[in-house]
Amino acid sequence: MKTIGFIIQKEFKQIFRDKNMLKLIFILPIIQLLILSNAATFDVKNIDIIFVDNDQSKASRELEQSFKSSNYFNVRSSFFSEKLAVEEMQKGNTDVIINIPNHFDRDLQKEDKISIAVTINAIDAATAGIENVYINQILNTYNKNILAQSKYFTENKEIAQNILVIPSFWYNKNLNYKIFMVPGILVLLVTMLTLFLSSMNIVKEKELGTLEQINVTPIKKYQFIIGKLFPFWVLGLVILTVGLIISKVIFDVPMIGNMALIYLFTSVYLLLVLGIGLFISNHSDTQQQAMFIAWFIIVIFILMSGLFTPIESMPKWAQNSTLINPIRYFVEVMRMVMLKGSGFLDILPQFIIISSYAFVMNALAVWSYKKSN
Repeated sequence: MKTIGFIIQKEFKQIFRDKNMLKLIFILPIIQLLILSNAATFDVKNIDIIFVDNDQSKASRELEQSFKSSNYFNVRSSFFSEKLAVEEMQKGNTDVIINIPNHFDRDLQKEDKISIAVTINAIDAATAGIENVYINQILNTYNKNILAQSKYFTENKEIAQNILVIPSFWYNKNLNYKIFMVPGILVLLVTMLTLFLSSMNIVKEKELGTLEQINVTPIKKYQFIIGKLFPFWVLGLVILTVGLIISKVIFDVPMIGNMALIYLFTSVYLLLVLGIGLFISNHSDTQQQAMFIAWFIIVIFILMSGLFTPIESMPKWAQNSTLINPIRYFVEVMRMVMLKGSGFLDILPQFIIISSYAFVMNALAVWSYKKSN
């Protein structure tokens, strides 16, 4: 144990001696969490919209006012030519064009159905789909108001029933997207930092030439590995703690569950990440090579974690591929415990999977490390 203690002491001294390393460990994650949590959102706002009003009636102006009253739309000046409106969309000056036909007000009173042409910029299909939902909601509301105000009803027409819908939003009452994103982003920061640092750790010894000197000492393989990786395991927990404090103080993310479960799961998860880092380090000759391999792996893990793209929306083969992605399970556990208050039995499947991965990965990493006496 003394030998391991000396190695750990040496590693901590090396870390705290390097000012750039301290900035990377403590300052960079804080900045990233603050920026990414505000930037990474699927909420669609400030949608630029243009009306081509061919009717110029009271009804068409009321419809335009309905969109102006929404917090999601920025209504630009109305155009009288569809050609000019299309040119504006081609220039990127608008996202939506609503073409109101001639005799809109008259036909609205006499006809059962009125067609309105809605053109949406669908280069970003996900955003276009959300914009379409917003537009339909406003049009449906406008249609109900017209129907309620109209004095013209025939016996065959049905008046909308007064149905009061009272939604109940569990776990995120205010529908704040940051509450959903912050736990996942915190997982990414903890994973990226510990993986990069651990993967470059032994490689750095190779480049400096000190690894060969250590290999000829009586230090056992397990002592060297534990001594090298333990400081980064501690730093991972420190980063998690700082991130949780920021999540609560700045973003007001609820922490309903037992935080001890978060730390228990993170402790095992970090063993897995450090094992991957050690495995990469063992098969790399330079820090640049180790960084490239680690970045290649982490990008795949992030994209397949379900953080930015729901796993349910992926193709079947992609959904099956996420089953071997450790970030997926950590993101699930963070949200389950923090937002839903899940207990240990609820996260037991994820805990067993991560523990198994950690054991296998560290066994491979230790086996792949070659020490000559």
